[in-house]
Amino acid sequence: MKDSAAARLLENRAAVLFVSLLTILLFVLGNLPWQLEDYDQAKQAFTSWQIVTSAHFLYQQTPSGKIATKPPLVAGISALLYGVTRSWELAWRLPSFAAGLTVAVLLWRRAAAIFGGFSGVIALAAFSLNLLAPRLATLVRTDMPLALVTFLIALLFFEKIRAPVAWQGRDRVLLFLLLSAGMLIKGPIVYAFVLPAMVLFLLRYRGGVEVRSVATGWWPWLVSLALFLAWVAGGIETVPGFYDEVVLREFAGRFGETFHRPQPFYFYLPHLLHKWAPWSLLLVGIVVADLLAATTPKAFGAETSAGARTSVLRHWFGQLSPELFWLLAWSVGGLLVMSCIPSKRVDRIFPVVPPLCLLLAAMTASIRTNRMARWCAATLFCGMIFASSYTVLKMVNGFRHHRGAVAKCARELQSRAHLNGWRVALLKEDNEALVVYLGLPGFVRENDALERWKAGKLDALIGSERRMRLLLPELERSGALVQNELCPEAPREERYTIVSRPRDPKGTAREARPDFH
Repeated sequence: MKDSAAARLLENRAAVLFVSLLTILLFVLGNLPWQLEDYDQAKQAFTSWQIVTSAHFLYQQTPSGKIATKPPLVAGISALLYGVTRSWELAWRLPSFAAGLTVAVLLWRRAAAIFGGFSGVIALAAFSLNLLAPRLATLVRTDMPLALVTFLIALLFFEKIRAPVAWQGRDRVLLFLLLSAGMLIKGPIVYAFVLPAMVLFLLRYRGGVEVRSVATGWWPWLVSLALFLAWVAGGIETVPGFYDEVVLREFAGRFGETFHRPQPFYFYLPHLLHKWAPWSLLLVGIVVADLLAATTPKAFGAETSAGARTSVLRHWFGQLSPELFWLLAWSVGGLLVMSCIPSKRVDRIFPVVPPLCLLLAAMTASIRTNRMARWCAATLFCGMIFASSYTVLKMVNGFRHHRGAVAKCARELQSRAHLNGWRVALLKEDNEALVVYLGLPGFVRENDALERWKAGKLDALIGSERRMRLLLPELERSGALVQNELCPEAPREERYTIVSRPRDPKGTAREARPDFH
């Protein structure tokens, strides 16, 4: 059978280059203008800032003064990157960006090597050209690093199952390191993506030689868990409130409906179908088309072989190859277990996307027809338009509505404060990102701010317009005031007022104080 133009297009190295460049571009642009005011980015950024400024290596706080609930691995990486780059924006965002590019490269290389260049392009595009990956690629969060770690574990098992070979000592050491990294990124949630797949695989091949491909032994699991439990035990012992905030609220609370907003069981499935579109539709279409083709052999043309027409039907009746069953078990098992946890957030299901991409690549290779090539080419075109349009519109709207205005103005104020030695404090607000932008150790309470102001220990006080109106009568009793807006370009709900003392008539700069870092 002669390849169609669509098949030749997908086999062309120019297609790989174009999708790769588009991936990098979308990953870079996805969250511009950079800011920390959504998705709890300020909490993650503040932990690495504390490691550098306060040497809080194992246990950190949030900008509000609460205990940081995530283990410190990604924060520590950001702290090391800051030592190299001297730029917090790069240090905060490089871990997610590098993790995303690493997953993309691994998907393309493994899919192309195993299933052919056609499937390699599909795997790469399915990972990057959607609504999830470009948004997570530069967010100051831990979702993309966790996805990298879980995918490396999935690949490790995948290669063992393909061979198939038994686990050796160095393989177990590598598994231990990956599990430990997952534990120190987000805790035992890594088990929700690994263990269900192993259980499904063992049930499917119990008693067969394939079982040895997942017989890892117990010590990588137990020692990595012990490492995490040691971090937890140290927190309980040395950090007041750690048990209540981290153990009960953050970890145990995920399985209840008391602390976190619960979502229904089906929450992740429609979101995954939407956020991973159009590739989710292609995967569903392949399954449906093959099932129909198996029952009506002439429905999809004579060019489709009988084996290809019945491949999916045989797969769903238990005839999947062991390595493809592993990818299916990894994706479906992780989705089911995460769906059973009441506390849900769309980003948490992202680690199932890379194995789904590899599964999609494998299925397109197993049904390699000109019709399939046209479907894949059309999906690739839709994915490029869909992901690019969403990313560009999101970026344009961000600049148009001055989404990064508060970050820019606050950092300009921070520079002026350093230059002039001003002592600055920030009233408690909902926007935790302000603490990070201004480089402050945290918020101050209103009573403490008034006491420090009256004692002459503050040169400037920042707060929302509403809070400052309530405090102005008390502040004015200590002398004349100067009022300015922190950022006039910011949206109305993000307007903040700076109250400062009149400038020294001699223009002399005060000595820098430790209140402002």
